[in-house]
Amino acid sequence: MPVLNEEETIASTLQHLQCYREQGHKIIVVDGGSHDDTVARTHGLVDQTLKSKCGRAFQMNTGAEHTDDEVLVFLHADTVLPGKGCEMITHVIENGGQWGRFDVRLSGKSWLFRVIEKMMNWRSCLTSIATGDQAIFVRKSLFWEVGGYPGIQLMEDVALSQKLRNHSKPVCLKSCVTTSSRKWESNGILRTVFLMWRLRVMYSLGVPANKLARQYYR
Repeated sequence: MPVLNEEETIASTLQHLQCYREQGHKIIVVDGGSHDDTVARTHGLVDQTLKSKCGRAFQMNTGAEHTDDEVLVFLHADTVLPGKGCEMITHVIENGGQWGRFDVRLSGKSWLFRVIEKMMNWRSCLTSIATGDQAIFVRKSLFWEVGGYPGIQLMEDVALSQKLRNHSKPVCLKSCVTTSSRKWESNGILRTVFLMWRLRVMYSLGVPANKLARQYYR
């Protein structure tokens, strides 16, 4: 789990994962240089807290390097797995699946979020491209075979999916992870939709991801 200044949400997210720790799964949080109490609020709720260069790609690669487990699950700090999420992933892997993701549900109540969710999930199934909000999971051997996350500041999930789908199609689980709609609500729902589509189009046209990141994070 890559984190950066997530003191408001991190403890709640980690509390939801404690049932998986009890089953023997490991939780690794990788901090990208938080200036708040994020790291302190992970104490007692994780197996490891690491530090790395800021950037989700770098942070998630760092976490992957520090586990011996055969399956990796990349979870954002504002995203919650569905009940029996790890059992679903185990079932996929035991039946020959190599990688996959969950459908996503946004936390907001606006009807526009229901439309956005359906479009995100439909697009993902159609293109075999997963977003970080969908809790990507993958066999560790395949993850490193394709080189892990590329060292870019944005679109790392798209870039990884493009590499993984060359190996096999993702398993698209219909059970939903719930992810925060805070960025949509704070920046405007439609404005955020248009921004994300514009960035995706520009990335597909070859605009460097690190240049796009400056537009996304400003």
